[in-house]
Amino acid sequence: MRGMKLKQENDRALIATGAIGATLAALCCATPLLALVFGAIGFTGWVAKADYVVMPALLICLGLVAFGFYRRHARRG
Repeated sequence: MRGMKLKQENDRALIATGAIGATLAALCCATPLLALVFGAIGFTGWVAKADYVVMPALLICLGLVAFGFYRRHARRG
């Protein structure tokens, strides 16, 4: 019983981590907004490389969400 509860908590944590990461990565995809904000604080050099980091991060986080849902569905079915 305890093992099943622990697995459910792990799935929830996996889904939550993936969802939060995907949301943050999706927000960071607003590169024009980032250019304005980072330009104001002097980090415009980072914006040029942001797409090389943000898109893979978004895909990885969406993969975590999908994997968490898959594990949850496989356990119930």
